[in-house]
Amino acid sequence: MGAASNEEKKQFLWGYRNSLRRIERIKAEMEELRAMRANISAGGGGAGRKGWKNDLSGRMVRLDELENDRQKELDVLMQVHERIETAINSLEDRREQDVLFYHYIKGLTWWEIAERMGCTDRWARKLHGRALAHLKFSEEFLAVPP
Repeated sequence: MGAASNEEKKQFLWGYRNSLRRIERIKAEMEELRAMRANISAGGGGAGRKGWKNDLSGRMVRLDELENDRQKELDVLMQVHERIETAINSLEDRREQDVLFYHYIKGLTWWEIAERMGCTDRWARKLHGRALAHLKFSEEFLAVPP
């Protein structure tokens, strides 16, 4: 396959911020699952009903499955983060690394980036364009890990 376009590179780099939101949601879901498990273990959620032991066992298994699914998704998201950081750090020019870091990882505006880097926002956008041009990886690299 050929080299990735700048639009594909941008989408890939935006994956960092997008995945951060998903990671926070997954962490909240996992806390809820653990609270449900603790509630079931403490005797809530079925005691007093006929067959409640089988029901509790089934609920615990399902909660474990859900938590395992969320953990697998977290692992994939962390791989995405590592790929994005590797791509940014592969640039030779530190200023190009900085502009991509500030824009895609920190989510700063061009004005905020320019202020941090001691340049104009126009120069920050120009550095961004150069950085995208210098990012060298194939479309396969952009794919989300299995």
